[in-house]
Amino acid sequence: MSQRIYIFDTTLRDGEQVPGCQLTTKEKVIVAKELERLGVDIIEAGFPVSSPGDFQSVVEVSRAVSGSIVCALSRCVIADIDAAGEALKFAKRGRIHTGIGSSDIHIKNKFNSTREQILEQAVRSVKHARKYVDDVEFYAEDAGRADLDFLCRLTEAVISAGATVVNIPDTTGYCLPGEYGDKIKCIYNSVPNVDKATISIHCHNDLGLATANSLAGIMNGARQVEVTMNGIGERAGNTALEEVVMALKVHRELGFETGIDSTRLFPVSQLISEMMRMPVQANKAIVGRNAFAHSSGIHQDGHLKNSENYEIMKPQDVGVDKSSILLTARSGRHALKHRLELLGYTYDKPTLDSIYSRFLDMADVRKEVNDKDLMELVR
Repeated sequence: MSQRIYIFDTTLRDGEQVPGCQLTTKEKVIVAKELERLGVDIIEAGFPVSSPGDFQSVVEVSRAVSGSIVCALSRCVIADIDAAGEALKFAKRGRIHTGIGSSDIHIKNKFNSTREQILEQAVRSVKHARKYVDDVEFYAEDAGRADLDFLCRLTEAVISAGATVVNIPDTTGYCLPGEYGDKIKCIYNSVPNVDKATISIHCHNDLGLATANSLAGIMNGARQVEVTMNGIGERAGNTALEEVVMALKVHRELGFETGIDSTRLFPVSQLISEMMRMPVQANKAIVGRNAFAHSSGIHQDGHLKNSENYEIMKPQDVGVDKSSILLTARSGRHALKHRLELLGYTYDKPTLDSIYSRFLDMADVRKEVNDKDLMELVR
């Protein structure tokens, strides 16, 4: 089994569902081209039937992107699939992503249907989508809460109908990592034609487990992971692209690789944060402003002696210039001495002790001491 993990980015579709984060067609094209430069394998550009603007965005992204696959979402509705196929007519490599609910909760409460009717609708839709493109992905919505035997039957049926990718989403962020990993493993062990398609995973973050569940899915056979930059998306968000990519890169012993240029992660994160008007939380893994910042004296001392004491990756690996030593009331003498030397000041131990005492008084009042404050202090 291949150890290559394909990155399916849905920032422009699921990520854009965040209230206030909508992009114009022009902005979507800018983001899509940056995602392509980042090395994303599949870009989900929108949901064409939902609005004329979304339809046009998929058209324009298809025109602009040549390296990545461009994907359009649809429900298992013929009109949806027709709109997706038409929107992708300029795509160098196009994919239709169609699907329907797979859990009994969705089947009964959302569709007022039966399992057998869902199977028939899914097969009919995949076959229709294949009239437009050779690459059809089927999503079994709410697979995280679906009956496992039915999920396996559904997976087998859509692969037989022509699906090249089957997405097993934890739509509500319900699953625990062990449970979700076992679900993926069961599909690989139970579906006789599973080798004819790629199994994909799409995890939401309602319990804060999206990245953990995605990694569990990968380790149990999934070879495509659906993500967004900065983890944005419906409700509590989606699996963060940067977290999965760097987890696999740091844990090289797992043997997985992606096509992502990790040195572009921070710049792309910043671009999307700005364009979508969605600030990145300071303590966000990988791309938050505190991800490579050290303020505790114990941590600062260890970091200055050897960065590997407290950093499992280099900031440059994700496109950040360097780590930062923040001076606060928790900082120690080593950090203060380091910062003063960067400003061109060197002191003997007794003098440094005196400055440090006054530094702590200042830090208690100002919370964080910057270079201007230090200049004032040494004067």
